[in-house]
Amino acid sequence: MSAPSRFDRGHTDDLMSFLTASPSPYHAVATAAERLEKAGFRQVAETDAWDGTSGGKYVLRGGAIVAWYVPEGTAPHTPFRIIGAHTDSPNLRVKPLPDTGAHGWRQVAVEIYGGPLLNSWLDRDLGLSGRLTLRDGSTRLVDIGRPLLRVPQLAIHLDRAVNTDGLKLDKQRHIQPIWGLGGDVRDGDLIAFLEEESGLSAGEVTGWDLMVHSIEPPAYLGRDEELLAGPRMDNLLSVHAGTAALAAVATNGATLPYIPVLAAFDHEENGSQSDTGADGPLLGTVLERSVFARGGSYEDRARAFAGTVCLSSDTGHAVHPNYAERHDPTHHPRVNGGPILKVNVNNRYATDGSGRAVFAAACEKAGVPFQSFVSNNSMPCGTTIGPITAARHGIRTVDIGVAILSMHSARELSGADDPYLLANALVAFLEG
Repeated sequence: MSAPSRFDRGHTDDLMSFLTASPSPYHAVATAAERLEKAGFRQVAETDAWDGTSGGKYVLRGGAIVAWYVPEGTAPHTPFRIIGAHTDSPNLRVKPLPDTGAHGWRQVAVEIYGGPLLNSWLDRDLGLSGRLTLRDGSTRLVDIGRPLLRVPQLAIHLDRAVNTDGLKLDKQRHIQPIWGLGGDVRDGDLIAFLEEESGLSAGEVTGWDLMVHSIEPPAYLGRDEELLAGPRMDNLLSVHAGTAALAAVATNGATLPYIPVLAAFDHEENGSQSDTGADGPLLGTVLERSVFARGGSYEDRARAFAGTVCLSSDTGHAVHPNYAERHDPTHHPRVNGGPILKVNVNNRYATDGSGRAVFAAACEKAGVPFQSFVSNNSMPCGTTIGPITAARHGIRTVDIGVAILSMHSARELSGADDPYLLANALVAFLEG
């Protein structure tokens, strides 16, 4: 029988449902919006005039969502408390001419999105998801959650040195998935299949943003089920925690000295430079319009931004038992040890000493332990939306997250308790 967790697993159970319902960024923001609607939030259109009423509101744009809650009587110059995250994960994305094949195999032509561990996509049952754009300009989400595609690995008999010389994959030749048989590959086959699956008429789809995903569901792992294995935890784990935290503070009736915000962006894995990425204008525009809708001036906007703090929440590296030498010798974050504070003096992360104090205060209020992460000096670290948010908006930003293994794999590994700990720290941060 499994040993009991120190914490209620309800939050992690809910995370598993969120991951399953969110195979693409478009599904992730739709799932987050649905949960916020249940907490009383309402969608506002960017093309409409905004009013200054109190309550919860959100904007959807593509694979991004910005949601905020305005308490009753909030002054125009009230600062914001922002949870920043991203909805995208490294994967394989369908090309504009998707139908290809050779030697009697039907295949789907894909591009490499972000920096995936390519070997993790081999010999794995894959589904297909994303959005379809219809002839009338509307969009339709699509999720083929059954075994549809597979990237087959070359048998060891035809690559005898693979276990000694290492697996070498050509991104163009070796990563195109198969999805059937037939020598006559016809342009339009894949889209016609998706139209039929979606109950659409032939020729109704004129555009698409499609990607493959592992269909294996998230699962507790280990003797005592202390671990969680699942897809897209980088960074839907943070999107889920941020959504839960925002909904909680909006419904608990507490007096809030700040305006709590969730900003979940797309395209972090390839640089954030898009209209839905952190390097675009979306967040700044939403915050400014919120100030002005409540009768504020540019001076109020400047005051609000000067007092604003953002927690950029993304996954980080837990110490790997088989590669401990790759980590900093004195910083070994452990799973289920609480969220991590991410530091890099070259501003790959945005954390400084004052930011550390903000996060430490939130964790202390929530009764949550936290850990520090810094990279081995010989191995430069990646980056996040944190420095981009800080530089673009002049907002004090702190980089945090949850320590995981197998980052950028089709299936990642975290502690089963850390998602709950992160969410509680985020609630305390939003409450101020």
